[in-house]
Amino acid sequence: MLTKKLFLASSAELADDRREFEIFINRKNKDWVARDVFLELVVWEDFLDALSPTRLQDEYNKAIRGCDIFVMLFCTKVGRYTQEEFATAFKQFEATKKPFIFTYFREAQVSTGSADRADLNSLWTFQDKLKELGHFQTAYKNTDALKLHFNQQLDKLAAAGFIEFKPEQGAAAAPAGDNYQATLTGSGAIAQGRGAQAVGAGGVLVGGNNSSNINTGTQSHTNSAGGTHIGGSVHTGGGDFVGRDQIKSGLSPHDLEALFAPLLVAVAQHAPAAEKTAAVQQVRQLKTELAQGPQAADDKVGKILEGLAAMVPAAIGAIVSAFASPLLAGVAGPVTKFVLNKLRGS
Repeated sequence: MLTKKLFLASSAELADDRREFEIFINRKNKDWVARDVFLELVVWEDFLDALSPTRLQDEYNKAIRGCDIFVMLFCTKVGRYTQEEFATAFKQFEATKKPFIFTYFREAQVSTGSADRADLNSLWTFQDKLKELGHFQTAYKNTDALKLHFNQQLDKLAAAGFIEFKPEQGAAAAPAGDNYQATLTGSGAIAQGRGAQAVGAGGVLVGGNNSSNINTGTQSHTNSAGGTHIGGSVHTGGGDFVGRDQIKSGLSPHDLEALFAPLLVAVAQHAPAAEKTAAVQQVRQLKTELAQGPQAADDKVGKILEGLAAMVPAAIGAIVSAFASPLLAGVAGPVTKFVLNKLRGS
């Protein structure tokens, strides 16, 4: 998994903005971890506040030099330590062309009667310094605007090749690009595009979880209340065709990606460095096995879960949450249920 480190610097007055920014990064990771990219957010709260041979600020500066992205938030003041962090990031950028530096200024109304002259001077001095460096801050009015702008910047970095995603499993380009053409003569069905499937006239293609009526013009319908009545032909295309509490086919890759994204995030955040690759591979094997639906090997699933829990104890909650989903209700066998019960009690 590709890991990119992001250092967040700001003064204490923007504690709420920092918290919202961290939540945003966690949500971004849910999308990116599935594509083998993880954003590791580095904040001063993560450092051990204890005696050390050097200043604690020196530890922050060392972390900044090892980061890929540096984000700074400021509002009515810029403290000397925040200035030092920016200077460290800028010096490192001049030497190595990284980290990428983003500065965000939160617009706020300040009362001239209660404003601290020294704080405002620190703000104006820093803004003047940014202009001298040819770097201009981005102003924002609220955290939603901050998250929207930075999300766009991350996507631009990805598009520029700074963040390289692995191809999604099962995705394949058309031989001559992404242009598709199909022609239908007479009655029947037609489909075009990547991964498209088609069935003949009067048939039904079911690609997800379906329980409502399906009318093909021949009075065909499904009834989830007590079974299934088919008046025509039904083709299941990689989803679940369900009667009463019965799963007739495997889980779709899309369902599995969404279901296990929180587990991948937990593994990426908490797995020991030496075991992170192996733990991620275990999650992949788990998804591959569960994609078989009721045909999944129960003992193999249980063994994978035990291995993951042993390697990454902090991921136990994500494991239990994933298997609480109704999508897996008909998949977990006795061995898997036994292991899950043990994990719940741990």
